[in-house]
Amino acid sequence: MKMKLTTLALSAVMAAGPAMADLVFPSLSYRTGPYAAGGIPFADGYADYFTLLNERDGGIGGVKANVIECETGYNTEKGVECYESTKGQGALIYQPLSTGITYQLIPKVTADGIPLHTMGYGRTSAANGEVFSHVFNYPANYWNGASGVVNYLLQENGGDLNGKKISLIYHNSAYGKEPIRTLEELSKKHGFELTALPVDHPGQEQKSQWLQIRRDRPDFVVMWGWGVMNQVAIQEAANIRFPMENFIGVWWSGAEHDVMPAGDKANGYKSVTFHNVGRDFPVFDDIQAHVVDKGLAAGSGDQIGNVLYNRGMYAAMLAAEAVKTAQEMHGTADITAAMMRDGMEALVIDQTKMEALGMPNFGPSFNVTCENHGGPGLVGVTQWDASSKAWSLISDFGPTDTEVIGKLVNEDSGAYAAENNIEPRCN
Repeated sequence: MKMKLTTLALSAVMAAGPAMADLVFPSLSYRTGPYAAGGIPFADGYADYFTLLNERDGGIGGVKANVIECETGYNTEKGVECYESTKGQGALIYQPLSTGITYQLIPKVTADGIPLHTMGYGRTSAANGEVFSHVFNYPANYWNGASGVVNYLLQENGGDLNGKKISLIYHNSAYGKEPIRTLEELSKKHGFELTALPVDHPGQEQKSQWLQIRRDRPDFVVMWGWGVMNQVAIQEAANIRFPMENFIGVWWSGAEHDVMPAGDKANGYKSVTFHNVGRDFPVFDDIQAHVVDKGLAAGSGDQIGNVLYNRGMYAAMLAAEAVKTAQEMHGTADITAAMMRDGMEALVIDQTKMEALGMPNFGPSFNVTCENHGGPGLVGVTQWDASSKAWSLISDFGPTDTEVIGKLVNEDSGAYAAENNIEPRCN
């Protein structure tokens, strides 16, 4: 009842008040550089969803969304420059799609009072809202991804990985190193042997790593890659006849452009995910009608339903729902970044809401709280069918090892709090 009264009051304010400023969403995109193949569809999906809300709904709560793109080239220094040049334009939230940029922005957004959403990337221990007041990484983080891989392999091997060999091939960066500690802890717990093989940026040279994999003969290979590294790894795996069904990547190693270059040889390759795949959702029909067909798409409109377009759209949807939550909480449509932070911390995503948005079963249900900025950490698995050129979800969104992950989150966030003299909040 209280929410209904707040909504009615908000409607009355909007009807009687003056025209309000746009809701500003900076997009730290990268349409150029070695990672453009992933950056472009994500940026398109992100922009197109806000255009949909403007065209179909008249904005969010009656206020138009304004996406300001700033090209980073996936370069950390440029990403920080983009942040500094856009934060004063009414920025409500940043989603930089880069772990390197994220690490640099965490202290900045906290000081400036602007929320940062690093969905499925960034600093994993930012899931601890008691320490990281302005950083959110729901619905899942890298350590959930690592545990999701192990849980899937356990499921496929009768619950027993004891004595099995797993090779991790990873991007030699802050991003690529994120899962190592988690996989080390899980190897102790489940008895598998872990070998970590770094690949230097941008990832075109991997001969030595795959020669070692051929020598070691691991039972499974796990990939933490991005950009051209993924394509090269899948081709190299095919070259040594490594069985694709035993090759599984993180969600940044599981898009169409990662597998297409290898043709039929990529068939059976797998990737974990925190959202659904494909175009069979009503929201995409709306985007086609209200955005693409009107000539308003950020790109050519041919990426709809592709993995990273869907992920960009999902990120925009979560931001838009946080705006709605903030508008209702504060009784105004013209929210500030501080109000946006409150909306993100009170965000509730359930299947009723997802269905109303035209995205039934697109992602897991979750509630964000002051203590938990990371969501439930539910992880599914997708598999590539080379003949139909399509990904399919082959498992439900399942729980990950909260015991191992929770301990690591507390250790890392506790160390960060001590280093930066941060008093835990949420009391």
